[in-house]
Formats: sequence, C-alpha cells, structure tokens
Amino acid sequence: MRDKRNYLDFVPVKNPELPWQADEEGIVTVDVTHRGIAAKVAQVAFNRPKVSHIHMDVFGSFIWKEIDGEQNIYEIGQKVKEYFGKEAEPLYERLTTFFRILAENKYITYKK
Repeated sequence: MRDKRNYLDFVPVKNPELPWQADEEGIVTVDVTHRGIAAKVAQVAFNRPKVSHIHMDVFGSFIWKEIDGEQNIYEIGQKVKEYFGKEAEPLYERLTTFFRILAENKYITYKK
C-alpha cells in the first residue's frame, strides 16, 4: 500500500550528534565522525579521516539553518523561494531530493 502522507508536510530535525558551524559567509560545514569497525579499518588501512567535514553550498546552507524541528519542508521551501527567487527553481523537486539525501545519510530525521 502506498504512503499517502505529503512529503512537504514532514518536519525535519537535525541529528544532534552532528556538530556544525557556519563561516562568515554563512556556508555550513557539518562534521561527521566515522564510527564502527569498518570505519576503523578504513582509517588504519586506507588512511581515511576519523572526521569528514561536509561543506554545503549556499542553498544547502540556507536550508540547513532553517531546519529547526518546527517548520515543515513546505514552509522551508517558501523561505527559500522568498530569498533566492527564480534561482531556486525547480524548488520542490530540489528540496525533496536534498531532504531525502540528508535523511538517507542520517543528517536528519523527521518529527513524528
């Protein structure tokens, strides 16, 4: 059976285990610590870093800072549209893709 919920009604919540900061231009960097046996092996065998610093672009940074656990994706999208105008189009296709990537990588969850 197909899920009938509207994805734009979902309320994203940042993963509290991922520290982040914004630089003076407002660009967000999320710090991801690699844990577990596979990560440890990769760190030793392949000289992989223990922490990856994920730098977002201007759109991602704006959206990330709007994720407050209260606004749904539609509301965040309205702010993106207001701030970036036509440059944000196709807005909701881009937003849903961005939020799905964030959720798949455990950067966010959704409020129930």
